[in-house]
Amino acid sequence: MQHIEEKLAHLIRTVEELSDVVATQQTEIDTLQRRVQMLMQREGQRDADSGSQVYIGDERPPHY
Repeated sequence: MQHIEEKLAHLIRTVEELSDVVATQQTEIDTLQRRVQMLMQREGQRDADSGSQVYIGDERPPHY
């Protein structure tokens, strides 16, 4: 019986540690998603402000 209790205590501790890791990772994921969204909006605004063009076929971009 003592062996089972030790195993259970170990498993409970492991589950709690994993839960903490998952919570930390979720916080990091949320932060990264906000940053990506902000960068996407910023880039979209930059494209709209600069009147970006799409080059098709053999047309040379202006930097040539």
